Amino acid sequence: MLILQASRDDLLKPLQTVTGIVERRHTLPILSNVLIEAQAGHTKLLATDLEIQIHTTGPETPTEDFRITTSAKKLQDILRALPESAIVKLDWADNRLTLTAGKSRFNLQTLPAEDFPMMNVAQDVNATFSLRQEQLKLMLSQVQYAMAIQDIRYYLNGLLLQTEGNQLRLVSTDGHRLAFAGITLEDANLPKAEVILPRKTVLELFKLLSHPEDNITVELLSNQVRVQSGDTVVVSKVVDGKFPDFTRVIPLDNDKLFLINRTTLLGALERAAILANEKFRGVRLQLKPGLLSVLCSNNEQEEAQEDVEIAYQGEALEVGFNITYLMDVLRNVQVDDFQLAFGNANQSTLFTIPDNPDFKYIVMPMRI
Repeated sequence: MLILQASRDDLLKPLQTVTGIVERRHTLPILSNVLIEAQAGHTKLLATDLEIQIHTTGPETPTEDFRITTSAKKLQDILRALPESAIVKLDWADNRLTLTAGKSRFNLQTLPAEDFPMMNVAQDVNATFSLRQEQLKLMLSQVQYAMAIQDIRYYLNGLLLQTEGNQLRLVSTDGHRLAFAGITLEDANLPKAEVILPRKTVLELFKLLSHPEDNITVELLSNQVRVQSGDTVVVSKVVDGKFPDFTRVIPLDNDKLFLINRTTLLGALERAAILANEKFRGVRLQLKPGLLSVLCSNNEQEEAQEDVEIAYQGEALEVGFNITYLMDVLRNVQVDDFQLAFGNANQSTLFTIPDNPDFKYIVMPMRI
């Protein structure tokens, strides 16, 4: 039975939208599949790992209604390997899916659609807001790199999303550094609410934000978050935990301030990092009137020094850091200049953007 005929791109694009969350090997084999169903001439594709679920619309089909599941990654790999101009036909018979395109032919296994597990989506909505995709993508880019990875403090393996009035805030921390981004939403009067988005959800959402001018709507549910843009809907569980009070770690009295060009500092750090200790990744920043020196050394007694001229006339200071934490913020936050605020050798350093109160990055010192 012919169930679908479409151009390669018309099928590949929605498939790529949902397959990012699919694991190739899963304890439930059917979770490696994508659910493809058609109703009244409209096709829908859905994938889930039971923590996050994505569905979107596919190409229109004039055939009768159907529901099948087949390997998401294999189908995606086949479509990617076909010529861009290919017309793809899907036939389904005897629990096998046959894909033909030109002189190519592939037979894929299917599993019963009725066995495909679906997430139960909560109905109660605690807060709803909308913004442009480019706004949310910018905020995510400014904070996501500071999320923890497989930390025993599971609530750090994600990102705090907080609403209050017309404010939206995103915060991430791994216990050694913290990134904060905020935005004022137009015509919003939101309740005070917060959820922790899992790391996988954050990374997948960032990939899906590919249409800058399109709006995206976010709904905070009781134990889930639902994100919708156009025909694509993402539903994710949230992390059940208490995020630390990030306001307590923002240094308020750091008095050694100066502006520095982002690309200049990044270049100096990247060059010095070549000779940094591979295990500890330490860097020393020496602050003197008119000069910031970047120094790295390793176990082979090799040393690197980079000097950057700055407009600073305060006290001298030397502070050690993990060089990766410094390079992360400089690579991910695309601005011309940063303001750096130092306290003493034992205090955290604050990165801000001049004339922009909506971004903060705090990094703890390191003994070297």
